Amino acid sequence: MRRMRQRLLSAAKQACWACLGLILISSGNSYSSDDTVLRPLPADSWRLVTDGVMGGLSTGELRREQRAGRECVCLLGDVRTENNGGFIQMALELDPAIAAEAVDYAGLRFDVLGNGESYNMHLRTSDLWLPWQSYRATFDTTPEWRTQKRAFALFEPYRTSKALRTQNLRRVGIVAIGHAFKAEVCVAGLALYRERR
Repeated sequence: MRRMRQRLLSAAKQACWACLGLILISSGNSYSSDDTVLRPLPADSWRLVTDGVMGGLSTGELRREQRAGRECVCLLGDVRTENNGGFIQMALELDPAIAAEAVDYAGLRFDVLGNGESYNMHLRTSDLWLPWQSYRATFDTTPEWRTQKRAFALFEPYRTSKALRTQNLRRVGIVAIGHAFKAEVCVAGLALYRERR
């Protein structure tokens, strides 16, 4: 009887911690996962950007879906390189108050599933003025969910000499770019991360 009571108590504690984690995720506060501190980013404001803004012919769409048991946002479409085009993007604009917290974190963590193609993550800050400027990192995809981390220090400046100042972060983009291909990439759990001290 005592063992059963202890098991029930242990299960109840685990359930409470799980609920607390969900509350923290939904409220946007930081929480710990293993040895990592995460600060979830809002997942409801993604928008589509295509090379049509510069005369390109690529097409795409964003879909909220459930893939392999996960709620996610998917970027789907055809990247075409005619007319100086060559990209489609799902972009997340960040509130400056959230961006101000980025200096306390090492980078971005996200879960990703895709069609085996490589994609980019592009960062834009308020220091950049021209639309083609960004800070870039590449990641690969598989048909199964994989957790990826990209440290801010590994993002390479593109067509800018300015260093990445994360306190001025304004946009995170998941980008299908560079050659003609069919894009299919899904993202969930995007968050700032740092290792627990």
